[in-house]
Amino acid sequence: MRKKVTLKQIARELDVSISTVSKSLKNSTEIGEDTRQKVQAFAKLYNYKPNLIALSLKNRKTKTIGIIIPEIIHHFFATVISGIEHYANLKGYNVMVCLSDESFDKEVINMEMLANGSIDGFIMSLSKETQQKKDFHHISEVINQGMPVVMFDRVTNDVLCDKVIIDDSLAAFDAVQHLIDKSFKKIGLITTIDYVSVGKLRTEGYLKALRSNDIKIDENRILKIEDIENCSDEIESFLKANSFDAIFAVNELFAVTAIKAAHKVGLNVPNDISIIGFTDGIISKYSSPSITTVSQNGVKMGQKAAKMLIERLEADVEENIDYEDHDEHYKTEVIETNLIERESTK
Repeated sequence: MRKKVTLKQIARELDVSISTVSKSLKNSTEIGEDTRQKVQAFAKLYNYKPNLIALSLKNRKTKTIGIIIPEIIHHFFATVISGIEHYANLKGYNVMVCLSDESFDKEVINMEMLANGSIDGFIMSLSKETQQKKDFHHISEVINQGMPVVMFDRVTNDVLCDKVIIDDSLAAFDAVQHLIDKSFKKIGLITTIDYVSVGKLRTEGYLKALRSNDIKIDENRILKIEDIENCSDEIESFLKANSFDAIFAVNELFAVTAIKAAHKVGLNVPNDISIIGFTDGIISKYSSPSITTVSQNGVKMGQKAAKMLIERLEADVEENIDYEDHDEHYKTEVIETNLIERESTK
């Protein structure tokens, strides 16, 4: 028995688009007779059968999008949800939000629950534990069943799907370069442990900026934090043990905690030490002093993620194309960032 082929394989063999193959198999008059006959003959010869599970899912629309995020306390995720909801509502979709609480098991449970007919597709940011385990089977299974997924912020290259990100490494590089341009040399880094993708990329940007300016990398000036919610003692000890003229913190919580710790150890911000954070949430604007920060533009990221997902959902309905056959069309959108200068730097 011949192995079953997919729409994508037929399209590649006949040098036509997937849409042309799909329409030919449905006898669409948009496609010329010769092409239709050639496609149909090839599909019959190689025993093509549509993905019935995927088609069933596509034909049972809920007009609801599932969102899975690691946590809600950070302003960034709230702004992404706002952007998703705004765009989705304009297009007639509702949203359902679930928290993974940085847990792999909870992320899996949420996906299984929502994929059981509750939603049409997912927008998600990976939990820390999922990134640590490098286990993405639950996401791949959902995609293989015909349900599209868009990842944002914390993503992985191990899953083929659409993604919306910022250039974390470049944004960090630019922030540290800003400090170097102001003649700071003893620049510390407060970051996450390496398996958190955005923290790792921002660390790379910090290191690249130092190397590009021939500044020696001092490992004593790099603090990698695992327990983000209980980081104040670590950051205070870090500031006591080393000499700094500036700090780059990879998130807003680290930045505001560093300001508080600096005050406790007798350092004035920004006269004794300048601090740059990342995210530009409410804390950055209303902290005392207010925090110079990299703006991620979470609302725009959310709107772009919703647009990518809904366009894929509606294209699939129109053309009845198996989701498995879209892999060559996956896109990664990069949202621009900018540095907002406030009182925490001089």
